[in-house]
Amino acid sequence: MPVKIRLQRHGKKAAAFFHIVIADGRAPRDGKFIEKIGTYNPTTNPATINLDADKALTWLNNGAQPTDTCRAILSYKGVLYKNHLQGGVKKGALTQEQADAKFAKWMSEKEAKVVGKVDSLANAKKDAYKNRMAAEAAAKDAKAAKVAAKNTPVAEETAAPEVEAQADATPEAEA
Repeated sequence: MPVKIRLQRHGKKAAAFFHIVIADGRAPRDGKFIEKIGTYNPTTNPATINLDADKALTWLNNGAQPTDTCRAILSYKGVLYKNHLQGGVKKGALTQEQADAKFAKWMSEKEAKVVGKVDSLANAKKDAYKNRMAAEAAAKDAKAAKVAAKNTPVAEETAAPEVEAQADATPEAEA
């Protein structure tokens, strides 16, 4: 029986949500499965992946073949790297402690990248909000100035000739 690690689609039409399952390769996509090992939500940024890495590693060692997307998910979560390190331990190339140390180092670097991306997305969202509010304030000020200009009295135009006449009279008085 060819066993596959694959995605099982759930969710609405434009909001896909997937279960990561172990299934017979001949079974329909959303049909019968052997075991559910996680979930994958691609609509969030970054994508949300909940995976039981130990079960996935066990199934990989038992011969389950991941689909292309599941292979990318397993690689992203470090299951394939852990499987690679376990192969090195079995061959005697490195000890279990060395393999665990390499995996822990890789996981910490991966977490730092993910946290960095989340932070950069949050900062971009804050900057976009600040820019939007500044543009809105500028538009509000421009509109207020336009309304103020419209509502000012027209009397300023008639007062101008009187001021000129007074200015002409003052130089004669000084002489």
